[in-house]
Amino acid sequence: MQTQSIPDLSPTHLSQLQESIQNTFGIINTQELNHIIELFKWKPIKKGEIILRTNQNCQAMYFILSGYIRVFVETADKEVTQWIAYQNYFLTDLASFMFDKPARWTFQALTDAEVYMINKDEYNRIKDFVPTWPEIERLFICHCFTTLEDRVFSHLSMTAEERYHYFFQNNKELFNQVPLQYIASMLGMTAETFSRIRRKYPF
Repeated sequence: MQTQSIPDLSPTHLSQLQESIQNTFGIINTQELNHIIELFKWKPIKKGEIILRTNQNCQAMYFILSGYIRVFVETADKEVTQWIAYQNYFLTDLASFMFDKPARWTFQALTDAEVYMINKDEYNRIKDFVPTWPEIERLFICHCFTTLEDRVFSHLSMTAEERYHYFFQNNKELFNQVPLQYIASMLGMTAETFSRIRRKYPF
């Protein structure tokens, strides 16, 4: 799949990436930020395309400009959707990318999509020109695990209806953009339970 360099993209796209790097990784000065951005490449992804498969070694981190990418795993009897990533999300299989483990997840585009991607070798260069990167990276990994803990807590402490309401309020656009069975799977529900709740609260 063709990749293109950052300068070929619009100022709006660049602004998306710059803002999200700052929001995700914390305060980085302008010179360091420009160096980081130069390491990213643009990549178009076709609907249905798989960019990572379970048990592969994840060699890239993606920043989503547009489109929807499903994160899922196939078990013996079903597929389990872990997340659906969309605009302004960073996406990677963190354990595989950071620690060279086989990927747990498969990434597949639900629509045509555009991403910026940075491969692992380029990512590892960041520490050469950002002296504070080890601390920034540590905080990033802590943020990822905190987000995961929040999701686990919601599954353990909320009813199915509460999970539905909470997710809907924070991710309304997904309900009109992706197959609803994937959202049901993300919320730990059967399709039947999800449909029953949706009929009760059609919004």
